[in-house]
Amino acid sequence: MPSNGLHLGLSTLFIRKGLLSEEQISSAIGQSRKSKHSLVTTLVDSKVISARAIAELCYEEYGSPLLDLAEFDLANIPEDIINKKLIANHCCLPLFKRSNRIYIATSDPTNIAALEDFQFSLGLHAEAIIVEDDKLTIAVEKILEDDISGLSLDGMDEQALAGIEITDTDKQHQEKEAESSDDAPIVIYINKILTDAIRKGASDLHFEPYEKRYRIRFRIDGILHEVSEPPVNLSNRLSARLKVMSKLDIAERRVPQDGRIKMKLSRTKSIDFRVSTLPTIWGEKIVMRILDSSSAQLGIEKLGYDDDQRELYEQMLAKPQGMILVTGPTGSGKTVSLYTGLNILNTEERNISTAEDPVEINLEGVNQVHINLKAGLTFASALRSFLRQDPDVVMVGEIRDLETAEIAIKAAQTGHLVLSTLHTNSAAETLTRLINMGVPGYNIASSVNLIIAQRLARRLCPECKAPEDVPEAELKRLGFTDENISSNFTVYKPVGCEHCSGGYKGRVGIYEVMKMTDEIARTIMEGGNSLQIAKQAKANGMRDLRLSGLLKVTQGITSIAEVNRVTSFN
Repeated sequence: MPSNGLHLGLSTLFIRKGLLSEEQISSAIGQSRKSKHSLVTTLVDSKVISARAIAELCYEEYGSPLLDLAEFDLANIPEDIINKKLIANHCCLPLFKRSNRIYIATSDPTNIAALEDFQFSLGLHAEAIIVEDDKLTIAVEKILEDDISGLSLDGMDEQALAGIEITDTDKQHQEKEAESSDDAPIVIYINKILTDAIRKGASDLHFEPYEKRYRIRFRIDGILHEVSEPPVNLSNRLSARLKVMSKLDIAERRVPQDGRIKMKLSRTKSIDFRVSTLPTIWGEKIVMRILDSSSAQLGIEKLGYDDDQRELYEQMLAKPQGMILVTGPTGSGKTVSLYTGLNILNTEERNISTAEDPVEINLEGVNQVHINLKAGLTFASALRSFLRQDPDVVMVGEIRDLETAEIAIKAAQTGHLVLSTLHTNSAAETLTRLINMGVPGYNIASSVNLIIAQRLARRLCPECKAPEDVPEAELKRLGFTDENISSNFTVYKPVGCEHCSGGYKGRVGIYEVMKMTDEIARTIMEGGNSLQIAKQAKANGMRDLRLSGLLKVTQGITSIAEVNRVTSFN
């Protein structure tokens, strides 16, 4: 949050009480000036001293009331005392007024300038109420984000929101909007929503119109959360703004459209949004997928593969020919797994081509083709063209039909490494899906090297996760083996704190990695079903999704409830 200066009274107090040294205070002041955050926020963020300790010290020293802001209902704050510009500038929050006095929540009661500004603005005598800085930051952000009096520019940092890369068409539209005082807030509001989504680590944004309300939701760690509810009468203007930014036809509201937005965060960092519109009875629903190219640069060790699974994947990537298939539902991380493999293979010596629908993340050094069904560019036709261009590695976004499957298998059998995806529930079902498509069993057995089934589970927040007492009998019922139980591990459960969302923060992959062995090939040739293939794979040492998830529980990475959510439990 912006700061109105550094308050020497508080730094002197820390030194006098022996809580911090002069060197620590000097360093914090330097950081505070660079970040333009208050001294208190800088100290709390750097974990030099806790927010609670600062609040209690100020209470003892200055005698102002001490309040737990987490227990205060922000909805009770009168609208006439909310000045978003002052709240943002000082990171202070007016709470209530009594006769001619206004009471201001602050983490630094020595910040006299902030109290004077509120006093002058509201015409009331300002008095400080001491609160913890981290809770104050959360409350201030909520007030600035909430739509209390419509869409207002107050509290929105226009300079920080100026990162949208504007095309010529968009620039003309923005100039027209800037001329209208009614439309100008829409531009800033949408930019703020996009930057908030990036800051919170969202994967998707949902803009949804209904009869009596309009809501905006972020998908964070696989779960949707409502983040804003703008006035419903702004529905058409919000969708028009998003469509202009995505280079879509504003006048066309009867059919779905697809587009993209690019946001530059810095000279070297940019993020793309894939935009999809859908006509509904109350307006256009717009969903935006955040495509962060940095996710494709993750090392394979960060994806959540266990050591033996990672080694198997790397061994198969090192083979000159054959097929690697990744399977799982939409949103299970298949694209990241494939792109991580492509990054390992992406060297000067290899010719790599991909056919994708759509191309989600640009990879330098990889020839990426965007499938266009209307123009006749299908996965099968793209794959045929690849084979005429001397490829070493081919990636097919998805095997959807027999024609694509046959060409991909032919490529795998003729000296090419082929990577692709299917939508099945397990590794074994992937093989039977290919058989059901019409691919002969002997072709599958001779071309497929590896199948990876995967899911994404939420990680437990390391700041607040707590041990959970689960009886041994219940652990066995859930699927834990005697070997797991004898290792004397600790089961953790989510709690929830200001650092996470419901006790979880981030996601980790859960994998089922099945190598094509002679035994599995024989089972396929004999017409075995997915249950027989899975049984043989487990006999060969494969861990299914359930066991891989429970292993993450023993490692303290996720919870039993989360594993139950993303894997089947019999």
